[in-house]
Amino acid sequence: MGFFNGDKKGKHYWLTPPTLMEALQKEFGFDFDACPYPLPEGFNGLEEEWGESTYVNPPFTVIQVDGKKAGFTAWARKAIWEYQKGKKVVMVFPIHRWIHYLVNAGAELRSLGNVRWHSIEDNEPQKAVSNWTMAFILDPEKRK
Repeated sequence: MGFFNGDKKGKHYWLTPPTLMEALQKEFGFDFDACPYPLPEGFNGLEEEWGESTYVNPPFTVIQVDGKKAGFTAWARKAIWEYQKGKKVVMVFPIHRWIHYLVNAGAELRSLGNVRWHSIEDNEPQKAVSNWTMAFILDPEKRK
């Protein structure tokens, strides 16, 4: 239902708005919250066995979990692992508004992976890329 994320105003825990949570609960019937509030002592959603239908509102920044750094990638990997075991996972994460525009317009999303863009000066690929690339394909022939 919530996640820990310190901000400049000293607020550290942000909960899913009740109306959104109720709508999601009604649709998906969650039996487990991977990031509950209040957080039970010793609870680590990355190490717990998730339920058959799990809600995940993970930290939106890198945090320390059991002395190790854990960012959104760790939560995504855990969600995929639980999904591969046959479980339902609904994970929320804020993304740029323009992505919503493209998805709502019917864009097909295709992961292009770790694209190492080439420089115009010498056509050399980048050494390291922090963000992987997604293609947003708007094809009138595939409209429904």
